[in-house]
Amino acid sequence: MRKQDINFRREQVSIVMQRWRAAESCSLIGVGSVGKSNLLHHLADPDVHHHYMGDEAEQFKAIIIDPNLLIPIADDAPEQFRCWAAYELMMHRLYLSFYPLNVLGEERHQFVDTYEILQDGSNPLYAYMGLRYFELGLEFFMRRGIKIVFMFDEFEEIMRKMPAKFFQTLRGLRDNYKSQLAYLTFSREPIPIMVKNFNQPELEIEPFTELFTDNLYYVGPYNQADATKMVERLNNRNQQQSAYSNYAIDFLLFATGRFAGILRAGFRELKYLGNITPSDINNADMIRRLAARRPIYTECETIWKSLTDVEQQVLVSIVRQESQVSHEIEQIVPMLVQKHLLSADRENQRLIIEPPVFWSFVERIAYN
Repeated sequence: MRKQDINFRREQVSIVMQRWRAAESCSLIGVGSVGKSNLLHHLADPDVHHHYMGDEAEQFKAIIIDPNLLIPIADDAPEQFRCWAAYELMMHRLYLSFYPLNVLGEERHQFVDTYEILQDGSNPLYAYMGLRYFELGLEFFMRRGIKIVFMFDEFEEIMRKMPAKFFQTLRGLRDNYKSQLAYLTFSREPIPIMVKNFNQPELEIEPFTELFTDNLYYVGPYNQADATKMVERLNNRNQQQSAYSNYAIDFLLFATGRFAGILRAGFRELKYLGNITPSDINNADMIRRLAARRPIYTECETIWKSLTDVEQQVLVSIVRQESQVSHEIEQIVPMLVQKHLLSADRENQRLIIEPPVFWSFVERIAYN
């Protein structure tokens, strides 16, 4: 994974690092195409930790847990086996993150023994004891004063596949190591909504969700500086330094709203729009032409599919200028604003769908 500029996503990263220094857990919310992977890998970068934490970074590690790396789990698999699969993945990522385990000194051999026992599928009892071996493996690092954050990518998949017991044990581990262990989740919806969507028992999982109550942050598009640097990299990579005028770049940043995935796709499609002049910066017809390009449409579709049915209905209603608004819809609008998909035009007293190419995408949905 290519490294980002040290100031990449500075607004979000600085907040997260402050919370991590206090050993607090965070929940990040972002729609599709927002640039999740780049942000997570940036948060896991040791150089970034040193930049924000100074000397504290020597005793800190952020570890990405990707649910796509879970071993195959049947939906009707026993609860203890599903929990074991998650512990096995977390233990494996712990092993890889600290390899060659020099930080453990002579105890690295004991850790490896623990790691191998947890992975051993020959004894069915190990599935029941998965938590014990994972906790034992974690203890090797905890007693050396190391702080660890497990970052759960695509947390929807974890929520869908894991029983409530798994989240209870995560809370239990956090309580045992309050000053050293924390979690970060990245999802498309807040955890309480996912609990309902996946029929998780709210009371049983509540102790886990409480960890994130005060630290929920919405990840939006790139700021101007990050977006400009991304375009410069794309220029250099494609050797198109002189191909696009400043007007074309300004149009691209406006039309894509600086959403990472759309911006990347839009850069490659600019050449099909012809000459772009200063008057085209917010040209509605030019925006529709860009939105109709297949790569842009696909990125907008990714955003669309990351929304709930009610959120989609709200966006369609806004495009159609439907005046009747239900109480349910009124509750959804603030959520879409936080997701950076809606903004308020106070002068004309209307809501605007962001980014502009996504507005064009929703128009096609609404009238086709």
